[in-house]
Amino acid sequence: MFSMTRRTVLQSAAAAAAFGLAGKLEFTRPAFAELLVEPTIGFYKYTVGDIEVTAIYDGIWKKPHDPAFIKDVSVDETKAALAKAGLTTDFMPIPLTVVVLKMGGKLIMMDAGSGVGQWQANATHLPANMAAAGIDYKAIDTIMISHFHPDHVWGLMEKGTNTPVFPNAELIVNATEYNWWTDPSRLAKLPEGRKPAGKRIAENFPKWKNWKLVQDGAEVAPGIQIIAAPGHTPGHSVYLANSGKEQLMISADTMYVPALLAPHPEWQGSYDQDGPTAITTRHKIIDRVIADNIRISGSHFPFPGTGVFVKDGSAYGFTPVQI
Repeated sequence: MFSMTRRTVLQSAAAAAAFGLAGKLEFTRPAFAELLVEPTIGFYKYTVGDIEVTAIYDGIWKKPHDPAFIKDVSVDETKAALAKAGLTTDFMPIPLTVVVLKMGGKLIMMDAGSGVGQWQANATHLPANMAAAGIDYKAIDTIMISHFHPDHVWGLMEKGTNTPVFPNAELIVNATEYNWWTDPSRLAKLPEGRKPAGKRIAENFPKWKNWKLVQDGAEVAPGIQIIAAPGHTPGHSVYLANSGKEQLMISADTMYVPALLAPHPEWQGSYDQDGPTAITTRHKIIDRVIADNIRISGSHFPFPGTGVFVKDGSAYGFTPVQI
């Protein structure tokens, strides 16, 4: 169970210094609750070596509590984990953040977000916040996709028409993920709740010519490596960006709700297609981040979606960066 011991505090402070984290870090109970309201700043810039990283806020899913959200874990238990983290227990808070990297003269978008009002009615802020950050949609050179869940790829398509939003950008994805979702026999095998998403993917993605399918470990751009992180989906992947001695792990949904999964990394989420594999992946990625002093961002971490993990016995402690 998560506790901020003196050792954890010192490790967090050392990691924060090593990563050059901006913003105040709280080492007792992180003030997650302050991040549940709409942030006054819709984007946040920081650097990793020579890489300019822009975290862009899209919204927050105030997910109603569901006893099936975490396998064999009650709503009371998930509420207790939220309360320990200082979060509201009125709903399950799942923020939505998209990251854009500026490196080597290129603009690289990490996932495409959920599309304006396509996945969640209040996830509408991405275009305006990108513009406020000085990023032009049309100037995006490459989009690196972690997986094909709607909150990560619906932003590739216009609402209603499915017209590609980024017809000229290179779209990079793990070949395993692409092939799994576009298999002609896949739709019939999907659970009923996932059929609409599967149908939309199958009817649109194979038509596009700007996909680049890659394998685990490939260098997908100078200084960026794709790393298979299966479990959440068959081809779920993370991306490791390097600049000099500094690194950033764009971890997507490896640990999508840190308030729950940091202190309980063994919990299996209902959105993890292969729960046991997701658990193994979670440990592998987070242990590597800690051991190698790698900065990490997550799609559903409290905005601006970055923070510090430390070991806490067999579990982890997590401190978010606050702005």
